[in-house]
Amino acid sequence: MRKKALCLFVIGVVAVLASACAKTPATEGPGSERPVVGEAGTNEPVTAGREKQNTVTEGTQSYRGFVVDNVLHSEKDGDIHYNVYIPEDYDGSRPYALYFTLPGYEGLYFQGVAQNLKSEEFGFEAQKYREEMIVVAPQLSDWGETSADQTIALVEYFLETYRIDRSKVYANGYSGGGETMSIVVGKRPDLFTAYLHVSSKWDGEYETVAAQRLPVYFAIGRNDEYYGSEPTREAYNTLRALYEQQGLPQTEIDKLLVLDIKEHDYFTERNVSNEHGGGGCFAFDPDIMGWLFGKERQESAGTNGPKAPEKTGGDTVANAASGGGRA
Repeated sequence: MRKKALCLFVIGVVAVLASACAKTPATEGPGSERPVVGEAGTNEPVTAGREKQNTVTEGTQSYRGFVVDNVLHSEKDGDIHYNVYIPEDYDGSRPYALYFTLPGYEGLYFQGVAQNLKSEEFGFEAQKYREEMIVVAPQLSDWGETSADQTIALVEYFLETYRIDRSKVYANGYSGGGETMSIVVGKRPDLFTAYLHVSSKWDGEYETVAAQRLPVYFAIGRNDEYYGSEPTREAYNTLRALYEQQGLPQTEIDKLLVLDIKEHDYFTERNVSNEHGGGGCFAFDPDIMGWLFGKERQESAGTNGPKAPEKTGGDTVANAASGGGRA
């Protein structure tokens, strides 16, 4: 187990350095509050009239377009806090994409309302890739099974309550949020189109992800101060081996898996000295974010295959550097 002092140090570094990559001011404008769910003519649930076991307490404050501190009261999983961005033109008449972003330790709920949005930019940068997309930024209490189950409950709630394009359901997890989201996709890979695993380690199942053929992008600094890059490499290799056992050709595996280990220069060029905290810079990388939001699910024999071949090169390890072999 990591020493408490190291944990506290890394937490502080993440909070400071993740903000170093921010390109937009963290300000809250007056008059930006708007309803989340259930107000006629705005975001009316597409399942209106269906009996629900769960209820939602809507937030009353906003932060950069997100309504913050909404609470899903789940009979099974308890109170689940989340922030949500819903485009102004969403009215349920056509399906929208859905994106879930789980933060590092500094963004958990006990750190403060909307602290995840104030310390990371994934939820804001994502909006540049798909305008018609609902963005959900949960604030959970830990990075284990409880938070994973709550995330699943929240994803299911949005899929049931809003009109969502099931071929465009995306997720990322950063640091501790990556640990949680790896458990989530391990339990329910069928819920997602693609997953971005940022500066973290894999705590979830592998076999279910491979059986679903869920595309996964691993991104981390080579000398990540908290995890190191080896656990990420091992997770990538484990999934790759499972696909090889399925008999998939290397070209198909390369569409499903990317291992992107960044050298230190990647971070210093962005005025960040700490590689773990510098994982927040991946939100601004068009190759990484473009890969995630460029995926669309193809329903074929129960698998979740990619829509088209993906660009490789640059810092991407294994795909370009070693011709698609195991790293």
